[in-house]
Parts: sequence; structure tokens; C-alpha cells
Amino acid sequence: MLVGLIVVVALITWVLVRQFYADLPLVPWTAIPTVLLLGIGEAYTAWMTRARIARKPGTKPAEPLAVARLAALGKASAYGGAVFAGVFAGFALHTVQLFTRETPRSEFFVSLGSFLSCVALIVAALFLEHACRIPKDPEDQRPA
Repeated sequence: MLVGLIVVVALITWVLVRQFYADLPLVPWTAIPTVLLLGIGEAYTAWMTRARIARKPGTKPAEPLAVARLAALGKASAYGGAVFAGVFAGFALHTVQLFTRETPRSEFFVSLGSFLSCVALIVAALFLEHACRIPKDPEDQRPA
């Protein structure tokens, strides 16, 4: 679902950027560190949440409502990251065609870096979503 969303948004963005590229502002490079920091924060939260759900020594038990909210955050971040990854991929698809010019070349690298940052956010968000699952009891795994 997420890959399909990325592809559809990338194609829509590519079509729009092709027509309005001259009127658009430059792609901001600040998206790269911002999205990477969000991804790192979500990955760390997932790691800590998984430890709390598993009741590892030295951790407090996780509150169920907080875990549900984190799962919702992970799902929303994955979809949001997919939309923005599609936008940056659409920009990269258009600017790679104009690679011989200086400004589109720099925008290509910024768009590519932003796309990769969004992919890292998606991976961290899926990890957070997975970490919020309740582990199965060993009794449930025994054959009947």
C-alpha cells in the first residue's frame, strides 16, 4: 500500500512539476535532517516500547493507552512519509532530466536525499507499529 502511494504521488508530482517548475521555489535542504531526526526518534521510541512491553528488567510496564497512541503515530508517520517520499521522488524524476544545468542538478540531490530520509522515516514508523504489538503467550503457541 505504501509503495503504491509513493508511486502515485510521485507521478502526480512529476506531471505538476513539469508544467510549473519555473514558478516553484527551490527544494529546501532542511527536509533531510528534519525527517531523519523524526525517523531516529521513532526508531528509538520503538526500541524502548518493545522493551517495556516485553517487561525487560529496568523498564517500567507500558500503559496500554500510550502504546495505542504510539501505534497510531507509527501508522500516520508511515503514510505521511510515503506521501512526502512521493513528492520528493516526483521532483527528482523531473530534475534528473535537466541534470546538465546547475540548479536542477542541486535540486535533484536535495530531492534524492529528502526521498531517502522519508524512506528511513517509513522504516522507523513500521518498526514502531510492529513494536506496539502484544507478544504471544508461550501457552498459545503449543500444539493442541
